[in-house]
Amino acid sequence: MVKETTYYDVLGVKPNASAEELKKAYRKLALKYHPDKNPNEGEKFKQISQAYEVLSDPKKRDLYDKGGEQAIKEGGSGGGFGSPMDIFDMFFGGGGRMQRERRGKNVVHQLSVSLEDMYNGATRKLALQKNVICDKCRGGKKGAVECCPNCRGTGMQIRIHQIGPGMVQQIQSVCMECQGHGERISPKDRCKSCTGRKIVREKKILEVHIDRGQVVKHGAIKCVLNEGMPIYRRPYEKGRLIIEFRVNFPESGFLSSDKLSLLEKLLPTRQEIEETEEMEQVDLVDFDPSQKRDHHYNGEVYEDDEHHPRGGVQCQTS
Repeated sequence: MVKETTYYDVLGVKPNASAEELKKAYRKLALKYHPDKNPNEGEKFKQISQAYEVLSDPKKRDLYDKGGEQAIKEGGSGGGFGSPMDIFDMFFGGGGRMQRERRGKNVVHQLSVSLEDMYNGATRKLALQKNVICDKCRGGKKGAVECCPNCRGTGMQIRIHQIGPGMVQQIQSVCMECQGHGERISPKDRCKSCTGRKIVREKKILEVHIDRGQVVKHGAIKCVLNEGMPIYRRPYEKGRLIIEFRVNFPESGFLSSDKLSLLEKLLPTRQEIEETEEMEQVDLVDFDPSQKRDHHYNGEVYEDDEHHPRGGVQCQTS
């Protein structure tokens, strides 16, 4: 007789379910509630993973049947719960991430370069800061990570707030003890370099070389290999640092007439255009999109009047 059936109920199986039945139930539910498919069902996915982690291990299952969930959390099974994603990847052979490589968000840095720099060539330094895995400890010595006692591994805490006589409100917030990770490291076991956070802030200075006379077009995209964000589960392999060039064109009248003549001498000679009798000299003016709409509308009216006359109000004659 089992003490409680919560984990069995989560997987939708009976307490006497076989290992094959547990696998079948987990496979079905894990695919249904995976965060990539249902982003709002993260807690449900976590419950399914915890239930399967316990019931798929004969020792943990026996301990759970005798003492319930409390016996598991007290550490009798050899520690807290593993990562739901790790369990999913182990079960599906690492291919369960919906075949999608997870990476950090793109980071945009502004780097100003003058026209003179583009002409003569220059080197610009760019300071980048990003979080990387602590290479000294990876968060602490082996076995130091334990289930957070405050949130019991959920990463969230529920507080009861009284809003009136006989009326209370439940407020869910991130656990401050573990910062929402569901696990923590004892102060005596924490790494002095990263203080148990498993990551450190890395600062790196990159040099962007601009070759003399290099043609850079507006919207051109270049990249620096192996200087991007770390790849998921391969922290020492980095992606590409993508650079998009946005050229700011000068406004009208930015140079005096004498300087314009000097600039003209530096640029390629103008291509002469042969004038013909059919050519007509016109004025070039700024374009106003609203004028286009009005003209288009009026043109349609004129066209209707010309080709499709509509009868107005006519006087009756006897």
